[in-house]
Amino acid sequence: MSEYVHPSETAVLDPVIANGVPKDILPTDVRIMDKVSYALAWFGGCVCMATFATGANLIGMLNTVQAVTAIIVGNIILAIAMVLCGKAGNDYGIPFSVHLRSSFGFSGAKFPSVLRAVPALIWFGYQSWIGAAAINLILNNMFGFDNIWVCFIAFQALQVFLSLNGFTGIKWLENIAAAFLIITLVYMLVNIMTKFDAEISATVGDIEGSWGWGFWTGVTSFLGIYTALVTNVSDYSRNYVKHVKTPMTAVIYMLGLLPANVMLGIMGLMIAGATGNHDPIAVFSNAIDQPVLLIATLVFILFSQMTTNILNNMVAPIYILIDFFNLKFRPAAIIVGVLSVFTFPWLLVRPESAAGLDMFIHIYAAFLGPLFAVLCVDYYILRKQALNLNYYYDKNGPYKGVNWAGVISIIVGGILSFIVIDISWFVGLIPAGLTYYLLMTKTKLGASYLEGSVFKSDLK
Repeated sequence: MSEYVHPSETAVLDPVIANGVPKDILPTDVRIMDKVSYALAWFGGCVCMATFATGANLIGMLNTVQAVTAIIVGNIILAIAMVLCGKAGNDYGIPFSVHLRSSFGFSGAKFPSVLRAVPALIWFGYQSWIGAAAINLILNNMFGFDNIWVCFIAFQALQVFLSLNGFTGIKWLENIAAAFLIITLVYMLVNIMTKFDAEISATVGDIEGSWGWGFWTGVTSFLGIYTALVTNVSDYSRNYVKHVKTPMTAVIYMLGLLPANVMLGIMGLMIAGATGNHDPIAVFSNAIDQPVLLIATLVFILFSQMTTNILNNMVAPIYILIDFFNLKFRPAAIIVGVLSVFTFPWLLVRPESAAGLDMFIHIYAAFLGPLFAVLCVDYYILRKQALNLNYYYDKNGPYKGVNWAGVISIIVGGILSFIVIDISWFVGLIPAGLTYYLLMTKTKLGASYLEGSVFKSDLK
């Protein structure tokens, strides 16, 4: 093995190499979120109806105690994974699209970037349609206006507009909305438990459930909703204050993720069990008799979709478009808004689509679990957390082209994950990580991509 390159020697980017690189993906030392802001941002990002729908899909599989436990376990795993995968972004200020380059190469990074962007666009469209339905119902109750397409287009435009100021705007949106979301979420949970007490006891309370396969399938479902965020968490951690100890960072993620996921997941489970309806708009409009409270609840749904979309589902595709096409942040945000329309969200929100949407979560988790493993092996084992930033931005440097070791590893992990699709995220982790390590250190496949690492290639 050859030279170890210390981070202090490699953390400064050569201005010549940086010339012509879009400023939004250059390394940043400007950290706009402290611990409180960061936790509130993740809380706002996790209050979404996709979590509600995932909880609803557990009917007949888990009882309430098992569902709560599955959510908690899934969120603990998420928090640990986010700490591990986000450290490169926090240490060096680089986004996900740049972080990929040592594992996949400048050209090869497009493959995992697309794997991350597609779920984001689909969830963006799905949640925008739910938000538009909430707006439509509010306007219908107050003014007799009824046109969901107008509401959808207007809501898309609003979300794009609010994202145009980048993470500074995202920070303030998430932080301001958090208080309203917390209060309304607690109110909704109490109201549902009171109104449907008998039905919930009869349909959910008597379910035997499973602590075996069904339980881990439930864990994977809740993990799968946010597993895409694990892979591109560097996009967020690069805006989070540096030098926070790892245990504290894990706590910050837990404080952001867990409350919203537990409450919304259990609400989905209870409501689907009590009413047989998976549509939150229909359920709440029927469950709440007072017009003022109904409107407040619909505004909550509207805000929850907006905060989730802007944080979770716009950031990754925006940075990927900036990297792919040398765009600026604002035009990239507009393009993301337009592309999400072509996911046909009006079809995804139908009750008959619920099972397919859950399967979609498991399918993309089958590839994103292996991607997480590859990024961790690369950063912690091969590079020992020491990155040469010049290599990550030099298109003609050692990371040019395609690193087939990374691509093959994701494919191997993904194929194995499909064998046991119910727990797909877990299945592909070790095979993908081990394949990547062996291909990088024991073959010529990734030789040039070991530059600047403790395993700098001396392979023949």
